[in-house]
Amino acid sequence: MRAVRVDGFGGPEVLVAREVPEPEPGPGQVVVEVAASNVMYLDTLVRSGWGLDYFPVEPPYVPGAGVAGTVVRVGEGVAPERVGALVVTDTGRAAPEGGEPVPPFGGYAQRVAVPASGLVDVPEGLDPEQALALLHDGPTALSLERSGGFGPGTWVLVLAAAGGAGSLAVQLAAAAGARVVGAARGPEKLALARGLGAEAVVDYSEPGWVERVREATGGAGADVVLDGSGGDLGEAAFGAVADGGRFLSYGSAGGRFSEVDAGEAERRGIEVFGLFDLEDGKQGPSGDVRRILEMARSGRVRPHVGLTLPLERAEEAHRALEERRVLGKVLLVP
Repeated sequence: MRAVRVDGFGGPEVLVAREVPEPEPGPGQVVVEVAASNVMYLDTLVRSGWGLDYFPVEPPYVPGAGVAGTVVRVGEGVAPERVGALVVTDTGRAAPEGGEPVPPFGGYAQRVAVPASGLVDVPEGLDPEQALALLHDGPTALSLERSGGFGPGTWVLVLAAAGGAGSLAVQLAAAAGARVVGAARGPEKLALARGLGAEAVVDYSEPGWVERVREATGGAGADVVLDGSGGDLGEAAFGAVADGGRFLSYGSAGGRFSEVDAGEAERRGIEVFGLFDLEDGKQGPSGDVRRILEMARSGRVRPHVGLTLPLERAEEAHRALEERRVLGKVLLVP
């Protein structure tokens, strides 16, 4: 079968489709025929060799954070009736005992072997590509909703508002009655954010954007800031948080997570949340995936898939993400 492999860290050109052995289902596993593979910005960072202290991996490896597809084989201990099921599933590895989470790998392939326990059925009537677009960003957006405490009349600033998790957060905040400011780069992304429910939009590639956020919120700043960008942009956005507000930083598209002055946050009464501080759902990640899929099936949220490419064009997919050319999610279709 075909899979994309990284034989050495580097630019997008190191992503090469190759013939690899077929996966065999072990005990408790299934083989999924992949209909679409998820592409995350984290994939581009790890491929470049970034963050190895957080995400230890050594080439050669097959990248990919998750897949949608059909169960075609089952291993020992798995009900034969699972064959034919349309599912989404993470392709990750569990965190080592007491260690940091390890990024998921293996999804850029025509078929994958994964634990049956991690399968989530795609609701009838929901397109598998739409379901896959929610696999990781959906639970993240729900965690942002819980930790952010969106409420009627509160101002919520969403950075990377046209991205996977950001576009969902805009919708969740607006549905909760919050007043949303969507921050993104360029008129197309700003238009998408407004179309998803943002009351105001700002282009954070332009000087003075933080001041424009404050103007939009009546001068006080946002009660909640969702930082899906990280780096310099996220740190600048900290200046747009209202005193007594919340700053939730979960993205690293800027090449690193944001770092804010703890003393300044304490002085202004701002609660600061990092990626691993976000509140999980009571039923865990799989429960959140099921919840967000049902929300999409009923039309309460809609993911935006901005780019779909064949598996052999994984290099192009990574370049599009790195160059900020994509609205919403990027998927590979074997």
